[in-house]
Amino acid sequence: MTEVEARTWIEERFGEAAVKRLEAYGVLLIEESERQNLIARSTMDQLWTRHLLDSAQLVPLGRDAGDGEWIDIGTGAGLPGIVAAILQSRHVVMIEPRRRRADFLDRVVQALELDAEVLCTSAARCQRAPAAIVSARAVASLDMLLMDAAGFSDLSTLWLLPKGRSAQSELADARHAWHGVFHVEPSLTATDSSIVVARNVRRR
Repeated sequence: MTEVEARTWIEERFGEAAVKRLEAYGVLLIEESERQNLIARSTMDQLWTRHLLDSAQLVPLGRDAGDGEWIDIGTGAGLPGIVAAILQSRHVVMIEPRRRRADFLDRVVQALELDAEVLCTSAARCQRAPAAIVSARAVASLDMLLMDAAGFSDLSTLWLLPKGRSAQSELADARHAWHGVFHVEPSLTATDSSIVVARNVRRR
């Protein structure tokens, strides 16, 4: 998929105003990447395909989730937390333990006037009401993510977890310790990447 195709995919589903806000976020992201390592320099000319669309494709998967927050673990550069806050109306909570990255996320939330908040802590230390959606992109193994999110998830939580080519093996490992309804969605941005979608997750 080209950069133009990725931008068009988002615009067709979320509208021109959303694309403009993503563009504004992209400017802030690239500027900040000159000061701290948020995204690889080699991917900056693939911002829409490698980063924005990769996050945006999660939003339609979460449309039938119940009431509650969207909590994104290890948000880092804002992917997918900032993108989710731009593209849908659910309140987004971004958990980011690194202070400089959390400060950047706070600046983006304020600049774009997003319905979102940033917690500079680890997921394992976070205690909140159960989230409607929990996401995490390239943070930890599936089993570790499910354990770390115990303080803000329950059977009603919908899990949206982008994974690379390890999706099937991580899912097989997690099933030794976890019950739930798991399936794998193909990623739009890479043929060897997948998204693990899970519901009704509980410890065996």
